[in-house]
Amino acid sequence: MERSLKLLFLSGLIWMLGAVPMVHAQKFGYIDSEFLLNKHPDYRLVQNELATLSEEWKKEARKLEQDIKEMYSSLKAEEVLLTEEMYQERLASIKDREKEAVAFNNRVFGINGQYYQKQAELLQPLQSKIFDAIDKVCKRFSLAVLFDKASGPLMIYTDPRHDYSEFVLQELGIEK
Repeated sequence: MERSLKLLFLSGLIWMLGAVPMVHAQKFGYIDSEFLLNKHPDYRLVQNELATLSEEWKKEARKLEQDIKEMYSSLKAEEVLLTEEMYQERLASIKDREKEAVAFNNRVFGINGQYYQKQAELLQPLQSKIFDAIDKVCKRFSLAVLFDKASGPLMIYTDPRHDYSEFVLQELGIEK
């Protein structure tokens, strides 16, 4: 009787263990978004367009600075010929021009300036493509978490076996 109870208990235990779903460890991986961007041919086009725009805006900013310098040197040269009122008027116009230059630089290169807006606009489609490829790779390899090696000092050590950047490149159709 005791033996049959043990067998019944063991068979029940085995059945319960078999009925409990297996718990799988979650898989983690990482990518290097800088590597992915630099490998993508569209990124070079975006970089070139941004460089061209940036150069145009920098030329405009340098021209404003040059105009201000010329205004100051002209004021200095004519200082002895001007009345105090004329001198103050010219000085005020120079200060206004300096404010215009600062406003231009802030509008174009400031935190939410035209340069950064254009950069976001141009990179958005490329980032969407890369994110879609990342999503497919994560689903294909059943990854629970995928880190970005380039996004900050979060990762202290990475094992190359867990680098999925090449798979994302393959998903994007980009060869090495």
